[in-house]
Amino acid sequence: MKKTTLHAQHIELGARMGEFGGWDMPIQYAGILQEHEHTRTKTSIFDICHMGEFELSGTTALKDLEKLLTCNVQSLEIGQVRYGFMLNDDGGTIDDLTCYRLGSDRYMLVVNAGTAEKDAEWIKNGISPGTQFVDLSPSMAKLDIQGPKSREILENIFGGKLPDLGYFRCAEFPVLETSCLLSRTGYTGEWGYEIYLPVETAALFWDRILEHDLCEPGGLGARDTLRLEMGYSLYGHELSEARTPVATSRGAFIDMKKDFIGKQNVAADLDDPEELLVALKFGSKRAARAHDKVYGDGIEIGEVTSGSLAPSLGIAVAMAFVEPEFAELGRELQVEIRGKPFPAEVVDLPFYKDGTAREI
Repeated sequence: MKKTTLHAQHIELGARMGEFGGWDMPIQYAGILQEHEHTRTKTSIFDICHMGEFELSGTTALKDLEKLLTCNVQSLEIGQVRYGFMLNDDGGTIDDLTCYRLGSDRYMLVVNAGTAEKDAEWIKNGISPGTQFVDLSPSMAKLDIQGPKSREILENIFGGKLPDLGYFRCAEFPVLETSCLLSRTGYTGEWGYEIYLPVETAALFWDRILEHDLCEPGGLGARDTLRLEMGYSLYGHELSEARTPVATSRGAFIDMKKDFIGKQNVAADLDDPEELLVALKFGSKRAARAHDKVYGDGIEIGEVTSGSLAPSLGIAVAMAFVEPEFAELGRELQVEIRGKPFPAEVVDLPFYKDGTAREI
């Protein structure tokens, strides 16, 4: 397995390690429930160095990205970030990603770890000769500082005021004699920052941030329960090349006014979807798992994609693909968990509605 530049720090902190996307990553430190609660109430730092970062630049970069991505790239302002999908010719989701506009003809894509190599090949084969592609991943580290105390912590440690960034905005930020890219994005639903910095400085930043008594390390286990409470999709669960993103996004993050790879099948799914992703809330703590069967009116209608106890709510929640006629809010469905049926109600997302991410 691959190791991030912070692997030694995780071992020293006593993290329980495990494979994720081909990387040996920290799953938990003190425990998932404690790390989840600490992120919601204070702040946690996550090692996200396994993710991929690509730079596309040149006069044809915008045209190429409009073709490669479902989201509108043309309207991005410099310093703005947008979420979208990259599809294959059949409309299947190669990856979900974020697109940063860093200059008039300069963009950065942040992609999932498990799909990074595939993504790079697809992009390189789909761009114009005038577009320059650079894989920044080997030289760039990524730290996520997530939680309502994150700004206070970073300003205290770095001894200066952070840029007043709106949600899904980014800016260059000089700190600890290093130029970083700071963005107000994240995967937890809480106020937070993603810091992109040279890989050789990552350990210094990690150690300095953890010196603050309000910040603790968070593993991928807590990151998963945090994202599920917000209803955020995870590639390989809610998204894959087996289907278009329509069932998951219901048309969000897809600009049908432009041409993009896979548009024809996306349009067909928008007109007549075979399935839709729904949010399910249980009345107990018995958690469903991926591939558990979902039933409505006594017949099998779909399956769970992600499920867990929602620590902030004290009950189990799940997301599942179901036939469209069973997707209306308030509908009671049945989920088979370890051979027994459990009732679940179709509810609106997010499950957890008190996140601080969008306060400004």
